[in-house]
Amino acid sequence: MRLKGYPGDVLLLGVFLLPVVVAVPGLPWGGQAWLYSLAELVGVLALSAFLLAGMLSARIPGTDPWFGGLVRVWTIHRWLGFSAFMLVMAHVLLLALATLPFSIGRSIETVFPPLSDWEVWAGWAAFVTMLIFIAPTLDFFGTLHYQHWKRLHLLSAPALVLALIHTLTLSSVAWVWWLLSALALAAIAWRKLLSPWLARKPYVVDEVDTLARDVVELRLRPLGKGIRWQVGQFVYLTPMDRSLAAGYREEHPYTIASAAGDDELRIGIKAVGDATQALVNIKPGAEVRIEGPYGTFFETAGSGPPGSQRKQLWLGGGIGITPFVSGARDRMSGAAAGLDVCLFYLANRPERAYYLDELVRIAEACDTFTVFAHYMNEEGAITRDYLAQHCPDFAEREVYVCGPPGMIDHLQALLRHEGVPANRIHTEAFDFL
Repeated sequence: MRLKGYPGDVLLLGVFLLPVVVAVPGLPWGGQAWLYSLAELVGVLALSAFLLAGMLSARIPGTDPWFGGLVRVWTIHRWLGFSAFMLVMAHVLLLALATLPFSIGRSIETVFPPLSDWEVWAGWAAFVTMLIFIAPTLDFFGTLHYQHWKRLHLLSAPALVLALIHTLTLSSVAWVWWLLSALALAAIAWRKLLSPWLARKPYVVDEVDTLARDVVELRLRPLGKGIRWQVGQFVYLTPMDRSLAAGYREEHPYTIASAAGDDELRIGIKAVGDATQALVNIKPGAEVRIEGPYGTFFETAGSGPPGSQRKQLWLGGGIGITPFVSGARDRMSGAAAGLDVCLFYLANRPERAYYLDELVRIAEACDTFTVFAHYMNEEGAITRDYLAQHCPDFAEREVYVCGPPGMIDHLQALLRHEGVPANRIHTEAFDFL
């Protein structure tokens, strides 16, 4: 995640620090009380981070650009959750240390009081609930299944409620916690209960174009008013076809392959799991729900001189070619025909370059759009010399990369070695969005 600031960051920082500004000045900091006050401060920061993470789960279409796109929102959400978890442990440790000078028994009783002190045990219950749904996301237990992860995150609501019970019964300043908890719980309620009915728009599958054995492109027609999108954005698609072998009513993110302004929504899908395998076999006439659009993939940070646009380098592989297909199709509409773009299509072998023929036809019709195919099984990983041979000024361009994680890591390292600054390398990943 880049350090570049976004307008929404000011709002996030203000919400995060509000409880500190309100609650901390009333704590005693003199004498031996400072350690206890520090423990309380850490507890305030823990709950503030937890509540803010809850607020960011709302995922309201159109708001993610304020924060740098939904991928960045997810990254912030994840770090806030992890920080809250670590701060809770520090809060407990500091409380124990603050009372240790009196006696070991006093220290233990502060952390593990009699069961009659239910407000303290509510805090412990919140911590255990957090442990259940946060720990599996930290890669300690291997790769977590997407739907298992989503179900585990339903525990965030009871964890928040338990944390608030703990805090409200012990805090002298209650209104700030009522305010932030109302916002966090409203965000969770919107995401889990209301958005499936209010935010998702009905579409029907008009056609299923088979691009490869395990890859299709769905052509979707809105049933009513559809969404509007920009090149490089993505949506969440929820199949409503009960006959599917898997994935019924499961939402997953997919990049839009249509040009901006098209009436038809086209989405490229590769079978990588049970749900996507079933979706590859969906039939025309099936109904789906679409929520979005999201993302800021093709937003350029104004890195060129005033009044100009920097040339672009696109590097796409696997199903990660879809945002570039959208961009290429957009060029045929004349929307971005003047911008010089060089696309490298990275595929294992020719039959896996399933959009190549169409991309070549677009390149033949657009003087400022060129396409090169690189087959890794035949030529190995793409190199600096290969890029320079076909696009000599590649290191001076705005760079967009989308594809498998290994490909992205290799290309980022190559580009950085060639002096391309991080703020000119744009990538996007959908891990647990």
